[in-house]
Amino acid sequence: MKAKKVTPNDAVKNQPFFARYKILLITGSIIAVSIIMPLLLNYFVFQPAAEIRYGTTFSKQRAEEFGVDWQANYTALLDDMQLKRFRLMSYWSAHEPQRHHFQFNDLDWMMDEAHKHGAKVSLAIGLRQPRWPECHQPPWALNLKGHEWKQALYAYIEVVMHRYKNHPALESWQLENEAVNNWFGNCEPPDRTRLNEEFLFVKQLDPSHPVIMSLSDQHGLPLNTPVPDVYGFSVYRIVYNTFGPHFYIYYPTPIWYHRLRAVVIEAIHHRPSMIHELQMEPWGPRDTKQLTVEEQNRSMSTSQIPKSFWFAKRIGMQDIDLWGSEWWYWRKTQLNDSSIWDAVKKEIHLQK
Repeated sequence: MKAKKVTPNDAVKNQPFFARYKILLITGSIIAVSIIMPLLLNYFVFQPAAEIRYGTTFSKQRAEEFGVDWQANYTALLDDMQLKRFRLMSYWSAHEPQRHHFQFNDLDWMMDEAHKHGAKVSLAIGLRQPRWPECHQPPWALNLKGHEWKQALYAYIEVVMHRYKNHPALESWQLENEAVNNWFGNCEPPDRTRLNEEFLFVKQLDPSHPVIMSLSDQHGLPLNTPVPDVYGFSVYRIVYNTFGPHFYIYYPTPIWYHRLRAVVIEAIHHRPSMIHELQMEPWGPRDTKQLTVEEQNRSMSTSQIPKSFWFAKRIGMQDIDLWGSEWWYWRKTQLNDSSIWDAVKKEIHLQK
C-alpha cells in the first residue's frame, strides 16, 4: 500500500495548538506584558508618598518680565494658592549690583512674608540659579578673572548666608542650580574642583541647614562629588525640541526610571531625592509671553496639568516643587484667564 505523502501544511496541522502558534503566542504575550505591566505598576505599585508637600519656585525677575506686580503675584501664591514651600533666588546681579554695595530689600520682604504665612523657603545660592540666563552675575564681575573672580563670588555667597541662615523661614539652601548642565545657560558649568570647594565652603558657613543640589537634567545620575544632603530632580513632560528638527516631544522617561534613579541614589549616597522642578508652564519655540494661548496649550494646558500631577506623584517623592507660578498669575491677571491658576490650585488642594 502506497504511503500518503505528507505535505508541510499537513505537518503543521498535526502539531499541538501551542506548537503551531508558538511564535504568535510568544510575540502577543510580550506585547501584552509590555502594555499591561506598566499600567499595573502605575496604578497598583507606583503609589504616591503618604504625605506630599507641594511648593513652587518664584522669581521676582521672571514676574517682572511678564509685566505683573511681583509682590501681588507672590502674595497670591501665599494667600490664595496657600502654598507653604518656596524656592527663592538670591541673584548675584540683583543684590550686589556694585561691588560691596548690597540691596536685599526685596528678598527680605519675601522671606518675611513667607514667615508671616507659616511658609518655608529653600534659598538658591551661587552663580547658577533658576531662570534664564541661569548664570546671574553683575556686569562688574565680568571684568574679574581666575582667583579674584572666585573670591568675589564666595564673598557674595557668604554675605547672603550670614544674612539669612538664622531667618525663621529658611529651611534649606540650593547650591548652583543644575550645576553641571552644559547645554542650557549663558556660562560654562563650574569644574569639579570648584564645585566641591564651594560645597564645603557652604557647609562650613552653615552646618545646620541641608544643602540641595539638582541633577543636570532629566537623565543625570550623580556618581561624583559633592554629595549634598538632598538631590533634586527635574520632571518635564512636553517640550519643544531645538536639537536637530524642531518639534514638540514627550519626554520618554517613564515613572519607573525616576523611581529607579532615586533608589540608586539612596543605595550609593544614602540621600533622599525630591522633585525640584515639575513642569507646570509651557516650553515652546519662543519665550512664553510671545506665544499665543493656542501655542502655550501645546505643551501645558488645563488638560495636561492633572496628568503631570498624576505622573509626578507616582514617582513617590514627598517634596514636589512646581515650575511656572509667574506664568499662572500672568495668564490670570494679564490675559484675564484664570483657568490655569484654578487648575493648579485644584490639584494642590486635592492632595491635602
